[in-house]
Amino acid sequence: MSKRRQERLIGILLRDEGWITAAALADVLGVTPRSVRSYIAQINARAAGGDAIESGPAGYRANRAVLAGLRADPVATPRDRLHGLVRELLRARDGIDVYETADRLGVSDATVEADLSRVRSLLAGAELRLERSGSRARLAGDELAQRRLVSRLAHEEMEQGAFDLEVLRKAVGSGTVPEEALGPFKRDLVAELGELGYYVNEFASADAVLHVAIAADRVAQGRALERTHGEPAPEQQRLAETIDRLAQRHLRVALGQGDLRHLASLVLTRVIAPGQAQGSQVPLDREVQAAVAAAVSRAARGYAVDLDQADFVQRLALHVQNLVHRAREHGFSRNPLTRSLKSAYPMIFEVAVSISSDIGERLGISIHDDEIAYIAMHVGGRLERSRRAESVLTATIVCPGYYELHELLRSRIDRSLGASIEVTGVETRVDVDWKSIGTDLVLTTIDPPAPDERTVRVPPFLTDADVERITAAASRLRRGRRLARLRAELERYLDGRAFIRPLPALDEEGIIRLLGASLVEQGVIGEEYIENTIERERLSSTAFTEALAVPHALRMTASRTAIAIGIADGSIPWGESRVQVVALAAFSAEERDAFQTVFEQFVEVFSERDSVQRIVRRGTDFPSFLDELAAVIDG
Repeated sequence: MSKRRQERLIGILLRDEGWITAAALADVLGVTPRSVRSYIAQINARAAGGDAIESGPAGYRANRAVLAGLRADPVATPRDRLHGLVRELLRARDGIDVYETADRLGVSDATVEADLSRVRSLLAGAELRLERSGSRARLAGDELAQRRLVSRLAHEEMEQGAFDLEVLRKAVGSGTVPEEALGPFKRDLVAELGELGYYVNEFASADAVLHVAIAADRVAQGRALERTHGEPAPEQQRLAETIDRLAQRHLRVALGQGDLRHLASLVLTRVIAPGQAQGSQVPLDREVQAAVAAAVSRAARGYAVDLDQADFVQRLALHVQNLVHRAREHGFSRNPLTRSLKSAYPMIFEVAVSISSDIGERLGISIHDDEIAYIAMHVGGRLERSRRAESVLTATIVCPGYYELHELLRSRIDRSLGASIEVTGVETRVDVDWKSIGTDLVLTTIDPPAPDERTVRVPPFLTDADVERITAAASRLRRGRRLARLRAELERYLDGRAFIRPLPALDEEGIIRLLGASLVEQGVIGEEYIENTIERERLSSTAFTEALAVPHALRMTASRTAIAIGIADGSIPWGESRVQVVALAAFSAEERDAFQTVFEQFVEVFSERDSVQRIVRRGTDFPSFLDELAAVIDG
């Protein structure tokens, strides 16, 4: 367990560019600060080129070049041993001998037996089974199911879904596929698909390369797919020929027709946006289109967002049609942006969860978190224009005239900041009526009588540093307004009767029921809302940051909007993360406008590690929690 936590600690430090205290790291990992210091000492002992983790008065931070290098030679963790055992089972047609395996690994027979029990758990739902005959264990199941298992191991070993070619080669198994060939293969595949007229999803193209590498390795082991019946469609045959040519050129392997057709279908459903190739239009399934249209319409009404447009529904339906094919093949497309989308744009992700839930229910498919993230990218692309328009601030330029100085200043501001600041007025007099200026910002070349947060003193000729100061002032103003709205809302929705500290050691469902009970007692929600919240949690974890989970139902059926708060002493498991604060949110349809304010800004506050630590450590009861939350919001 400590080795696994060391690897997680490395991931946290590599993601964060600043200093992190031992206490903050301990909360995220669910251990004590003493354990964190022990892990860091062990990690540094592995580094040959100096300390991998630097220490100082502010805590710890990564020596990125050294720390990243440790990942090329990872410590053998229980997961590494488990995955190695699965790979041996995948390669050995006649299975493995438990006692010989234990001797080779230098572990006890009992350890291998325990690992085999974990293998059985890993195979749940994988259409594979572990057969046992005396001391021999054998993996049974068809070839496609075994390849899906190899793919699953690779995805689990790739931090946050990022495709590392070294990890990819290791995940393939026997090493018959040279690592240096995978990059050129991917580059040429993307280039040739582009020449054929396809729009290539770059994120999914690496996933396609993984499956090609798996196929090449399995063929080299004599595990080719049987030839499929019937003739392939012209589009599939064209892609199969491309993959065949590139596999022979880069991977030095000749794939059979069964493998080529399978990989061509996989590429079509993971990498390519349908309807783009050579001007052709892939038929859109009417059932899929109807399901998407209904789901989008419901989400647009429920969240009051501008999504219900024909062109958006058409593009999303084309994506979902491919998603349906992937789901029916028990596969999914990896998305390296899932974590960042969830934490940076929680409302957009929530709309995507709602759409995914409806589509999944109507079409009878299960939609994975990474697939939800792709839908969130569609949603975000549609909503970004309106979001940008709402974030544009107005500004007045105060520049007492000397020839065309004010015109030059306005031109530079428009050119450098026009996407975020709209100049709506220019004052060229010395005797400015400052009180009459009603814009968000005042950019002035002279000193105002009473400077405030919206006033930025600038020279007539802007430098890059001046542009940065204006940008920073605009950002502070936007953040201040957002958080001011949040504070006003939270004062209405938080109640000491729905505050629990410390949270007991329960799973996600138990904590949801515990926090929900306090809202049921107040008549805010009924038991049905709690059940719907649990169901929502199963769709996608509501741990939006490394500190905060916000469980809630997809339907806004509360009698009024309210939030129940639970704070753990340390941290508790939540999905694949650990959190310190759980905020069960109950939203009412009449106050749906509060959803975006509370949801996004609450997540924003708890995404800042220093703010979280202040609130959690000082908010020992409800009054002090409110005081610290208000202090953080007020800056």
